[in-house]
Amino acid sequence: MNQMTMPVLPQMNELWQKTLNWQPDESQQQQFQRLYELVVEGNRSLNLTRITEPMEFWEKHLWDSLRGIARLLPANHNSAENPELSAESVLKAIDIGTGGGFPGLPIAIALPHLSVTLLDSTRKKITFLETVVPSLGIENAATLLGRADEIARVPQHKQAYDLAVLRAVGAAPLCAKCALPLLKNGGLAVLYRGNWTAEEETELQRAIEHLGGKVESVEAFTTPTSQGARHCVYLRKVARQFDRPVR
Repeated sequence: MNQMTMPVLPQMNELWQKTLNWQPDESQQQQFQRLYELVVEGNRSLNLTRITEPMEFWEKHLWDSLRGIARLLPANHNSAENPELSAESVLKAIDIGTGGGFPGLPIAIALPHLSVTLLDSTRKKITFLETVVPSLGIENAATLLGRADEIARVPQHKQAYDLAVLRAVGAAPLCAKCALPLLKNGGLAVLYRGNWTAEEETELQRAIEHLGGKVESVEAFTTPTSQGARHCVYLRKVARQFDRPVR
């Protein structure tokens, strides 16, 4: 498949609006298309994803990535109540185990005032993303090579982030152990999961007690075209009383 025959992603504006109360503008749609093209091209040698058909890519990589942070999309928060989420403020986010750039790159495209760090321990994937970010014209994303547990010990990154997102990284307790040390007090971690059970939640609660985190909420939903089961688990880094959390 070359660029001359590259399929075009579906627009899906009505479904974006209906499900997330948001839709990409023309520039963002072009960035999504370019991201799709680059991932399909890179997939030949890097095995980035099994998901390459346009509709499936839209749902499982673009829509799914943004569903996890839907509360941060412009129409879904009250900037008067939460001024730290306004376009004038720059929140720092980290995508732990980003792989081919998901969910971090769609988030960076949708939220240009968010500073997104794309973290992965695989050199080849970081090298790929180092070509993708400038190709997309994104100025609010940067790559970082390393393991989360090592990065969390570096002063520049320890307790430095407002938001951490983790998708297809591992068991929920492992995700929490990766994310919470990187978060500021009041910061939010989003764990993207498929199915989710009461047993998993109990295990997670037990694991995060000593990490200064708590399970704030769990959202269950289905994907809009294939009706696949999904859950997002939201962990809050427990804040001191004088800290203002991201909502």
